[in-house]
Parts: sequence; structure tokens; C-alpha cells
Amino acid sequence: MRGFLRSEAAGGIVLMIAAALAMIVANSPLADTYFEALGAHVGPLSILHWIDDALMTLFFLLVGLEIKRELVDGHLSSWADHALPTIAAVSGMAVPAIIYLAIAGGTAGLARGWAIPSATDIAFAIGVMALLGPKVPTSLKLFLTTVAIVDDMGAVAVIALAYTREISGLALLAAALIMGVMFVLNRFGVVRLWPYIILSLLLWLAVWSSGIHATISGVLAASLIPIRRSPGAPDAIDSPLHRLEHGLQPWVAFVVVPIFGFANAGVSLAGFGLASMLLPVPLGVAAGLFVGKQIGVFGAVWGTARLGWAPRPRGATWPQVYGTALLCGIGFTMSLFIGGLAFAKPMLVDEVKIGVLIGSILSAVAGFTVLRLSAGPAKRRKAQPQ
Repeated sequence: MRGFLRSEAAGGIVLMIAAALAMIVANSPLADTYFEALGAHVGPLSILHWIDDALMTLFFLLVGLEIKRELVDGHLSSWADHALPTIAAVSGMAVPAIIYLAIAGGTAGLARGWAIPSATDIAFAIGVMALLGPKVPTSLKLFLTTVAIVDDMGAVAVIALAYTREISGLALLAAALIMGVMFVLNRFGVVRLWPYIILSLLLWLAVWSSGIHATISGVLAASLIPIRRSPGAPDAIDSPLHRLEHGLQPWVAFVVVPIFGFANAGVSLAGFGLASMLLPVPLGVAAGLFVGKQIGVFGAVWGTARLGWAPRPRGATWPQVYGTALLCGIGFTMSLFIGGLAFAKPMLVDEVKIGVLIGSILSAVAGFTVLRLSAGPAKRRKAQPQ
């Protein structure tokens, strides 16, 4: 877990740099070259679609591996462990969606964006938290990580169910057969990774042809990678899932996600003013992330503790919990991804980017500030004799 947090933290910082570069390039003399390059076709897809539909499958594969590991052998394996972050994550997805719909849902065609502010960007959030070093209790880092993983589970379900248009039955049958073969290999104890990798590539092609977003194939493939349980101990050396996860992690953190951020965060601010930020989509997305997330997550933790269902994270004060809830409003990667699925019009996609950037930056700055200011009193209380 320490290695995971370090990787996500460093990856989050790289992602911040990539997003900043995208904004600089998109508003520089290189803007035309930037947008033309993303729109250039290589084979059946544009470069942007190769990034979003193919390269990001590795991100979703890693997400799926993390989810399976946590469910089978981690912090989601028992209700006692995952009660608090699960309740917080569900509430943290519902409240932003309600706020978005209250602001933008009344305008024709905009209700499709309800899920945009619902997910937390784990790399970005952990990256901001990492800047505080040991001032933040480890329990809060684990809480934030688990909330983000549950968020990702919900986001994957939303993408599969809400943003799938036409379905090809034949391609879907092919996908099911490929998954069946992977299941049989798993049941027969095949632990070599190469058969699963080859079948995962075929699964991506089948899912891409089926009408379901191709990145879902990454999560489906991850669910069928074998895992060796090692409760309370380091990862098993001979566990295929752990080996694949550790191998993918640096590539996803330092290559895949930054490339996605650079390709998707760039938006020309020409024509965008303060009035543009009050349009339904950017206002709904920004308010959902900044206001909705903190209300949903912090309210759930407070209510759960008051009802006696689960205590707040060990060693953390309420201001620190609130600061962590603010960080949950950083929705960069998954929010941009869902925004691209929700809307086809370039203007609406640009408005989504503006809303995501504003909401995520506000959440990052506010969360960092609250955690920074709350660290001092917590240390003094800890130092006092009991």
C-alpha cells in the first residue's frame, strides 16, 4: 500500500504538469497544431480516440485489478473494513449528480452529463495529499484511496449502463466466449500471464465492436485474472494479478494518464469569460465537484459516526476529515472521460473541461489548505499526555 500511494502521488504530480501544459499549448500559437494532431486519423480512429478508447483501456485494466484485489484480499474484503468508505463514496457520487441536475438538468440535452462530477481522481487527490507528507494520518490516505476505488466501481457501471447506445449481439457473444475461455483458464489454475494478455486484446476488439465503450473490456479482463490471497502479508510473488498490477502501475501513472490528461485537458479560453462559467454545464460540473463532493463525503462520514455504524478514520480530526472530503472533489481523469462520452458537441465538451478544471482546482486548493491548517492542532493534541 505504501508503494501504491507513492506511485499514485508521483503520478498525480505528473498529471498536474500534463494538464497545465495542455492548457498552455491550447492557448498558444501551437493551438491549431495541437487540435489538428488530436483529430488526425490513424486507421479507423483519430489519435484522440486511440488515446481514449485504446490507451485508456490500460487505465481501466489497472482500476479493475485494484478493485478485485481490494474485494478479495484488501480493504473491501469485509463489511467492517469498507463500510465507512463505501457509504461515503455512494453519498459522494449521489449528491454531486443531484446538484448537477438541479443546475443543468432543466436544459434540453444536458441531463446526460449527470455523472460527470461523480468520480474522484485518485492520482490527483493522492498527489495533492502527498504534498503534506506525514502531516496527514495514514488512515486518511487509506480512506481516500478506498473511496476513490469505490467511486471507480460506480463510474465503470455508469459508463457501461448509461453511455452505451447501440449493441451488436454478435460482437457481444464473441466477448462472452472470450471471457468464458479466460474463466476456464482461471479455474484450471493457469497462472502464466501471456494467455490472459492475448485474450484481453481479443476481448478489447470484441467489446469495441459491440457498442459498449471499449475501455470496459479492461475491467472485465481484470476480473478474470487469477489472484493468490495473502491476507495480512505482502503480495504473493506467484500471484498473476499482483504481478500484472505492479507491472502496469508505473506505465499507467507516468505514461497513460498524463497522455490522456494532455490530450483532453486542453481547451481554448478564447471566447470564455466569467459569464461563460455561469453556463449550466460548467457551473453544474464545478458545483457538483466542489460543493457536492464535500457535502456528500463529509456528511456521510459524520452521519455514519453519529449513528454508530462506523467510527471516523483512526487518528484523524474532523477538520482533517473535512479536508479529505474536499480533495474528493478532484474529479479530473474520470470526469473528463465521462464528459467526452456524455456530449458530442465540441462546445459542450469544452464547457465540461472548464467546469472540471474549476471544480478540481477549487477542491485541491481548499482541501490542501484545510489539511495544512488542521495538521498543527492535531500534532499538539497528540503530544499532550493522556
